[in-house]
Amino acid sequence: MTILSKLLGQRIKDLRKRQKLTQAELAEIIGMETTNLCKLENGGQIPKAENMERLAKALRVNVKDLFDFGYMKSVKTLQQELVDIIATATRKELELYYKIIMATKEA
Repeated sequence: MTILSKLLGQRIKDLRKRQKLTQAELAEIIGMETTNLCKLENGGQIPKAENMERLAKALRVNVKDLFDFGYMKSVKTLQQELVDIIATATRKELELYYKIIMATKEA
């Protein structure tokens, strides 16, 4: 397993869940065995080009979006980005951020 295969597998899994599809459902849509899709999602293998196209179509993204790993940020990076946002926020923005955070913590 390479880092690329692990990241790609996690991205496929995240996109599948966003579409509210099970592994079996996605596998059927793209014409793949569920066990092979499981291997992809676990980073055990990288999909062939034709399967990447099928995956992208089924997940309603472009092929390049399968490789968009930017959303996977470390906790430290997320914390620093929030600190930076808060440091430059107006009072009105701070109040809004506070309400949003508190609402999600209560959920």
